[in-house]
Amino acid sequence: MPDFSNSVKLKYVKLGYQYLVNHIITLTLIPVMLGVLLEVLRLGPHQLLGIWRSLHFDFIQVLCSAFLLTFIATVYFMSKPRTIFLVDYACYKPPITCRVPFSTFMEHSRLNLKDNPKSVEFQMRILERSGLGEETYLPPAIHYIPPKPTMEAARGEAELVIFSAMDSLFQKTGFKPRDIDILIVNCSLFSPTPSLSAMVINKYKLRSNIKSYNLSGMGCSAGLISIDLLRDLLQIHPNSNAVLVSTEIITPNYYQGNERAMLLPNCLFRMGGAAILLSNRRSDRRRAKYRLVHVVRTHKGSDDKAYRCVYEEEDREGKVGINLSKDLMAIAGEALKSNITTIGPLVLPASEQLLFLMTLIGRKLFNPKWKPYIPDFKLAFEHFCIHAGGRAVIDELQKNLQLSAEHVEASRMTLHRFGNTSSSSLWYEMNYLESKGRMRRGDRVWQIAFGSGFKCNSAVWKCNRSIQTSVDGPWADCIDRYPVHIPDVVQL
Repeated sequence: MPDFSNSVKLKYVKLGYQYLVNHIITLTLIPVMLGVLLEVLRLGPHQLLGIWRSLHFDFIQVLCSAFLLTFIATVYFMSKPRTIFLVDYACYKPPITCRVPFSTFMEHSRLNLKDNPKSVEFQMRILERSGLGEETYLPPAIHYIPPKPTMEAARGEAELVIFSAMDSLFQKTGFKPRDIDILIVNCSLFSPTPSLSAMVINKYKLRSNIKSYNLSGMGCSAGLISIDLLRDLLQIHPNSNAVLVSTEIITPNYYQGNERAMLLPNCLFRMGGAAILLSNRRSDRRRAKYRLVHVVRTHKGSDDKAYRCVYEEEDREGKVGINLSKDLMAIAGEALKSNITTIGPLVLPASEQLLFLMTLIGRKLFNPKWKPYIPDFKLAFEHFCIHAGGRAVIDELQKNLQLSAEHVEASRMTLHRFGNTSSSSLWYEMNYLESKGRMRRGDRVWQIAFGSGFKCNSAVWKCNRSIQTSVDGPWADCIDRYPVHIPDVVQL
């Protein structure tokens, strides 16, 4: 027998299968339509005219048919959900005075934790493997020795980040503060009184009847939770504009103790924020960058194990080895699996859904040990924005979703340049793709965010128009240097 693995290019066999299944309706209808056309041509014009004259329509029948069609069309358009447009967004870029190179971070750690050298070494090992670069930012209060995480300093950071992002958004879009109908501010760990949303309303003198929401305590996935809330609000409020401010305030949450698991956020979380303008106005269709297609939320468990992010092991030489918690990865994997199961049927082509269904049936009926089929999400999306929560998170998703290095490039480079900016990291990644000139009309973007709880939320956007290379934004002065090589371990 010939060796078919060498004589047939399996790549083209797969492409043929995908084309056949994804266009099965079209391929079925074409022969039917050709048959009808040939039958019409065979009958001739005289026979067709005779058939038409044999049909009798009185005025009542025509009127009832017209009324029925009008009623069906009205019900369809009234029940159809409103289209949500992402007009534009702006990401905050901190000043260079807030930059925290590795040497500065470690020097401050040695001074702040001088009575616990093992905690200093622990932070150094985390930083070496974190995937962060030398240009990430921490707020001014953390640069003091010792740090000064006061309420006044925390509110000062919030004002700096949020107002700067809002000012950039208004400048880019030309919108005025009084054009805003809905406002949502999400910040997980800093929830002062008056709230951050009230702070924004007072600063910009927003309308007294504005619908405002302040979300807290939802972790790094709160940005997409806010998008889901905005989608629901824009469905019931026609002709409205909505602004989402997504950030995390670092100042009051900087840990100064000796518990190693709680020292981890000091190494990964950095200063950042984003302001996003959404609209359901038809007039914004042309100018909008993206259209919201789907939002999927998944919450798996609330066990304390999800919060124990690392564990330490002493090797024979007495050095500290750092690994992700197996419990955390198991919970995150379950949340991701549930999210994929929900979003898969909404976005995957028929060819992938059929293969997944066949594998599932085979595992149930024939052999439970069959390897489950992982759908090829690259057929559904051109771009992926994975929350830059840490290097291991990006590695796991790249492995599980079988993505290429280019697909996770935006996530890795965002982690390297800006660190983990919590819920706003997805927008830095989106801006990276735009700054590289990769966003074309019709491209689909999948945003995936992880958060405490454990939550896995995702949003699907479709590009409305080809986006030219951005001349402003957080990447404007450094995009030419990226992508950069990120070593597995940086020797400090």
